[in-house]
Amino acid sequence: MNDHSITLPPYAKSLGMRIDSYEGDTPIIAMPFSDIVIGRPGFLHGGAMAGLLEIAAMASLRSALNKRGIDYSVKQINVTVDFMRGGASQTSYAIGKVNRLGRRLANVEAAIWQEDRERIICAAHMHYLVRTKE
Repeated sequence: MNDHSITLPPYAKSLGMRIDSYEGDTPIIAMPFSDIVIGRPGFLHGGAMAGLLEIAAMASLRSALNKRGIDYSVKQINVTVDFMRGGASQTSYAIGKVNRLGRRLANVEAAIWQEDRERIICAAHMHYLVRTKE
C-alpha cells in the first residue's frame, strides 16, 4: 500500500522543499538551491541541511505510522547531525528511514545527497517520542 497523503509543513515549503518521488511508501524530499538556503557563498547553509533531514525523517515516520493505522502525535527527543561535505549550489535530495518503531519510541535516520546518492553530504540520527491517541 502506497501512502501518498504526506504533506509538507509550511517551514518546508518556505525553503522550497517538495516531495520529489517515493521509494516504496517513503517520500524522497527535494530542496532546490536558492538564495534562501545559502550559507557561505555557493554552498548550502547547515541549518537548511538539518531542516531537510528533519523533514525527511518526519515524512518517513508519518508514512510508517499511517501505514499501521495509528492515530498519533510525535515529539523529537534528540538529533545528531553529521556534516560530511559541503552542499553545492544544486538541488539536494533526502530520505528518511525508520529503523525501529516501538509503542513509545521511534529511531529514525535520514540522509542527504545531490547528484550521486552514494555520496552522502549530510546524515542524521533522530529519536522521537510517539504518543498514540486512544
